[in-house]
Amino acid sequence: MLAHDRSVFEHFTHDASILPMDMYPVWRWQFSKMEQKLSKRSWHKDKRLLADITRRLTNEGPLSTHAFDTVIKGKKEMWARPPHKLALDYMWYIGQFSTSHRDNFKKFYDLSERVIPENMRGQTMTSAAQLDWLCQEALSRLVFGTPADIGRFWGAASAREVTQWGAAQTPKGMNGVKLQDVEIECADGRWTKALAPADIERRLQTVRKPTSRLRILSPFDPLIRDRARLKRLFGFDFKIEIFTPAAQRKWGYYVYPLLEGSRFVGRIDVKADRKQNQLQVQQFWPEPGVAWTANRANKLHAELKRLCQLAGVSEVVWRSTKRP
Repeated sequence: MLAHDRSVFEHFTHDASILPMDMYPVWRWQFSKMEQKLSKRSWHKDKRLLADITRRLTNEGPLSTHAFDTVIKGKKEMWARPPHKLALDYMWYIGQFSTSHRDNFKKFYDLSERVIPENMRGQTMTSAAQLDWLCQEALSRLVFGTPADIGRFWGAASAREVTQWGAAQTPKGMNGVKLQDVEIECADGRWTKALAPADIERRLQTVRKPTSRLRILSPFDPLIRDRARLKRLFGFDFKIEIFTPAAQRKWGYYVYPLLEGSRFVGRIDVKADRKQNQLQVQQFWPEPGVAWTANRANKLHAELKRLCQLAGVSEVVWRSTKRP
């Protein structure tokens, strides 16, 4: 879809993401935002390097960072990148370059005019229309949210911009959708002001009850990704520690939250060892105040067997000294 059909494109929302191609006209908002943000840094200062990279892409076609050989000058700090990588990313962030394709994890850059279909590049939207789309589409997925929640959904608008957008809504809304001011009760009993669609009451009346099944959630699950909202609504304090030095981790390298119904009941560190055909449980932590009954433990074991299918292994092996 990315490399051949061109029906999706790759860019940065709250994190590296694949987006439907019909979002491209709206996404000029993010290109502009990233250019404003990065202009304060040194990424764009080496005009000669930017011109050289653009020339090579024009003449040679898609290239990865391996096609260039600039080196880091000065102290090599964590996450430091060579000038050509910074230049490629800068042009990618502001929309001048696009991801042509990937070879496993290796990204190949090309001129956007050769990647993005002309009918998408030719569409124009006003800044107000772009912001309206981003806010309304975020709210349609979140159902309710503070201005900061709505802004963080795409990672493209600030809480201030969302607040101004909400205040500017006419009774019928810019696209025929009006908003309601609501208050949300948080996990700790506090109330938070938020925005919701006009039909929020109907949605609440028709919402389905959560399943009683216990689920092992990816750390990148939509429910998990906004840590502030997660903690506020569910009282679940979660952090991905893959970028945290091992000695400083509280939990582990890749820990999965455990959701039962609408309650987080624990977290688990599991790893697939395909040579031994095993799904190995490294550690298990129940949430405070959660009693691990036999029924709950059986639900977890059933979910681990489902995870075996996804991982392509057949046996669950517990290495953790603590188990339900």
